[in-house]
Amino acid sequence: MKQTLKNLIRNVKSIKGNSLAEFATTTALMATLAATAAPKLSEMSEGAKAEKSRNELDKLIKQAGQFYQDTADIEGRGRFPGQDRHEWPVYGGGASGPQDHHDQIVAQIVGSVTEDPTFTTYQGGDGSQWKSVFGVANEDFPKPTEAPMAADDAAGTCGTCPGAGTNEDGSTMASIHTDDDGNYTTLSGHDEWLKLFGGEPVGTQYQDGHLVYQVVGGYGTGDDVYPPVLFVADIENASHFNNVLEP
Repeated sequence: MKQTLKNLIRNVKSIKGNSLAEFATTTALMATLAATAAPKLSEMSEGAKAEKSRNELDKLIKQAGQFYQDTADIEGRGRFPGQDRHEWPVYGGGASGPQDHHDQIVAQIVGSVTEDPTFTTYQGGDGSQWKSVFGVANEDFPKPTEAPMAADDAAGTCGTCPGAGTNEDGSTMASIHTDDDGNYTTLSGHDEWLKLFGGEPVGTQYQDGHLVYQVVGGYGTGDDVYPPVLFVADIENASHFNNVLEP
């Protein structure tokens, strides 16, 4: 019996395996790798979100460019969603004219040689100048509760807009302001945007993001006419995520 016990102890001692010290070293190494990899994975995730947001802004610009060309061909002057006429601005107010309006936007998203851009967070007051692309209460991409934002653009009642009049034969003037039956109508800015995307809005991947826009109205006539300018942005950080279309 005594000899059997000795043999058992000898066999147990002969089993190969990791020592406690080796296990501790391996665990420490794994913890170090996890700690160094986590920030990289986080950066990759943020990078993917940023790329997605920029892609969606590019889509807005592309669709708005087509809308501008269509209205130019049909109505005689190009305009952007939310505009009933090419010289009308779309924003929350506070500027005295096209140049002042333009400078206000640039200060928010670009800054200047001496000043940093101011629209760097969704909670910033600059958001009150911007309108939602697809509507603040859009069920797919609603605006963050705490984000200041201008009220949604409303459908206008412009009696002098293209399409508001009738031709000599009594037919409605050609315009994108006509509905499917050829009757004169106007749409809100977010409804025009939704129509451009077939009723399927696009959005940002950021929890506190939201796609917004402003339009600096065109002005002038004849050889001195200036087209409207469209600005789009993501309020997660409009100074990082923005795009502009100036025909």
